[in-house]
Amino acid sequence: MHRGERRAKRPNVVGSVFVFLLVSALAGALAAGLALPFAGLAGMTTAAAHNSVQYLPQDLQTAPLAQRTTILAADNSTIATLYQQNRTPVTLKQISPIMLKAIVAIEDDRFYQHGALDAKGTLRALLRNKSSGGVQQGGSSITQQYVKLSLVNKARTPEEVKQATNDTYERKIAELRYAIAVEKELSKNEILTRYLNLAFFGDRSYGIDAAAMHYFGVHAAKLNLPQAAMLAGLVKNPKGYDPIDSPKRAKDRRDVVLRRMHELNIITAKQAQDAIKTPVLNPAKVQVVPSGCANSRYPFYCEYVVAKLKANPAFGKTTDERENYIETAGLVVRTSLDPKMQAAAETSIKQHSKAGDQAVAAVSMVEPGTGLVRAMAQSRPYGAKKGQTAYNYNVEKSYPGGFGGFQNGSTMKAFTIAAAIEKTIPTTYRINSPQTLDLSGKAFSTCNGTVSDPNYTPKNSTKTIADPSMVDAAKASTNTYFLQLSQQIGLCPIATVAADLGMYDAQTMKPLKQVPSFTLGSVGLITPVMLSNAYATFAARGMYCTPVVVTSITSLKTNKNISTPGPNCHRVLSPGVADGVNYVLNQVMQNGGTGAKVRFGSSDLAGKTGTINENHAVWFAGYSSKLAGAAVVGDADPPAKDIIGQVFNGKKLKDASGSGTAGPVWETAMQLALQGLPSSKFVKADDKVIRGNVKDLPYLKGMTPADAAAKLLQLGFKPVMSHGDRVDSDAPNGTVAWTTPRQEDGAPEGAIVTLMISNGSKAKTPPPVTPPVTPPVTPPTIKPPTLPCPPWDPRYPKCKRGR
Repeated sequence: MHRGERRAKRPNVVGSVFVFLLVSALAGALAAGLALPFAGLAGMTTAAAHNSVQYLPQDLQTAPLAQRTTILAADNSTIATLYQQNRTPVTLKQISPIMLKAIVAIEDDRFYQHGALDAKGTLRALLRNKSSGGVQQGGSSITQQYVKLSLVNKARTPEEVKQATNDTYERKIAELRYAIAVEKELSKNEILTRYLNLAFFGDRSYGIDAAAMHYFGVHAAKLNLPQAAMLAGLVKNPKGYDPIDSPKRAKDRRDVVLRRMHELNIITAKQAQDAIKTPVLNPAKVQVVPSGCANSRYPFYCEYVVAKLKANPAFGKTTDERENYIETAGLVVRTSLDPKMQAAAETSIKQHSKAGDQAVAAVSMVEPGTGLVRAMAQSRPYGAKKGQTAYNYNVEKSYPGGFGGFQNGSTMKAFTIAAAIEKTIPTTYRINSPQTLDLSGKAFSTCNGTVSDPNYTPKNSTKTIADPSMVDAAKASTNTYFLQLSQQIGLCPIATVAADLGMYDAQTMKPLKQVPSFTLGSVGLITPVMLSNAYATFAARGMYCTPVVVTSITSLKTNKNISTPGPNCHRVLSPGVADGVNYVLNQVMQNGGTGAKVRFGSSDLAGKTGTINENHAVWFAGYSSKLAGAAVVGDADPPAKDIIGQVFNGKKLKDASGSGTAGPVWETAMQLALQGLPSSKFVKADDKVIRGNVKDLPYLKGMTPADAAAKLLQLGFKPVMSHGDRVDSDAPNGTVAWTTPRQEDGAPEGAIVTLMISNGSKAKTPPPVTPPVTPPVTPPTIKPPTLPCPPWDPRYPKCKRGR
């Protein structure tokens, strides 16, 4: 039995046949009031009738009513509605009483007096049709109409529909037998409610509530007299009396219903006349419920959600079964889409690109620790016209519509950093990294052996210091450093980390290729959703979650949740390793790093640029502890070409880079998405992760080699002199310029520390010492003191005595 089917009680067959024959004798007809010639009916032999009755079905099996499925965003706003029949079932109490009276008045005014077959009504209709030479009046009871609609609703193939609607005696006999069974099991009110929920009211509106909302913008409970009369008149011929396409015919039919209601004393003459004077429809109030993702505000996200639903085995064994179930089961599908963050992504796309560009832009944002895909946007709009596309550039090619990614360049270096830290290599680890490195024929270990490239001489796209640390190399995106680092630790640990973080080829669904250039990103095609989710794992301190777009599914029929794959979160990196990656990638966002120009706000940010060979695509991926995002700008028209020279944001690109081209798309999207949220910081990385298990080195710059060596020996290190040329330094010639390892990096206890000796080339020559000029000293004039006069002395003739 089909899910949701109900089976009526089995009434006595003999009694039912007796009722059937009695009614047939009274009415002189077996038909339910459709155009059956009387002579044809009379020509049906007793044997034929017996054979038909012998195989009468015992009960009516009904299929579940097709209901529309609604896809909701995280804030419960509607993303899309999916349906084959736009229907919202209601109870009797949710239908206006005047609507119940109107439908009974025009379709079966003796509905509450007769049984399964209205013998009087059938005979009256038959006689009128016979005298007029055509079909002027139907004689089917509402119960019989309900049976016919149920059989059509149950049909799944064109052949089944034909069998349910064929104008044959056998079908009419079967319908009557079903109607008898239905009348025995259900009350009149229940039959009427089911009929109104099943009936078609035109313009893709099934059921009374969907029709009321479509034509009048009110629920069935709020229908007034003229509205109810119009809908009651529609069921006879929904297309012919369509109030949108044929308003005059619709009004004429509505007025017939109103006059019939007056004849039956359901309404007064004044009520009928007042209703007749009203317009049949207000076009401004007509509400269209579009179906499908093409009509969604977020068509690409919607299609991705539907693809995930179709992959759910709870909805059927085959894709067709699942699709039919999704469009008829009446589901409420809640998703992870955050309208605020989605608006941020769309604003960024519109700000930094244009729909008619040759190069395309796409950005996705994922919540760390949950895998919830909060937003996805792209520059090329949805559609089949020129400049439009049905491809979703944010997702994998595992379903129709998924573009399948772009090469992601140096954003892969993040996984090399994680693998190196797992191998206890500190972030201060230095490697001599020339601008060009010959790796031709050099062996790289893989998970299954070794691999090499016979002609491989990679180079750096940026300048860096001669012996960068891991942090220095990440800030400058130094290719030759990370290639040597990946060769030292092996490709297998890096590929394992990447796979654990959900990285695979989005075009083939296979693992990424382990080749010497693995760390540079030429290993497969990656999507923004995939990369942002992988980086979200670093933000979540090593907790990986599969990307999630469907958060819950509820059945409107049962009001129960339906099982759906939820977040699958598990630890793939230790918190310490993830903290170390965050520390390194945070330095990329600082002054001197390739991500410095897209840093914003007060929260800690981490990120990495990515550029692939021949500039087929450029990337920027980055995150805070609350949100991760990845943006790509690339050529989406195979075969991919260099985007330099292509039109992007309305003008030809003269240059292309992860920081300058894709970076602004990421920056604007993330900045707007995080707006209003509290600032956040990364957990501080352990000192052993940053520097390894090391001791501090003393400051030796400017000391003589002998004094420096003595100090190192005293601290337990093994000093050696550099045997190369003296180095350019601002330290005096012949003194220590720096050490390897560097003083700020430290070194393990007992480690060899090489003293690099300065040639003094950058030392500032002190100015010559000039002794200060001493001005001549003039002895002061001393006035002799005034003394008392000595006794008379000819030398002092003027001495005054007696004072």
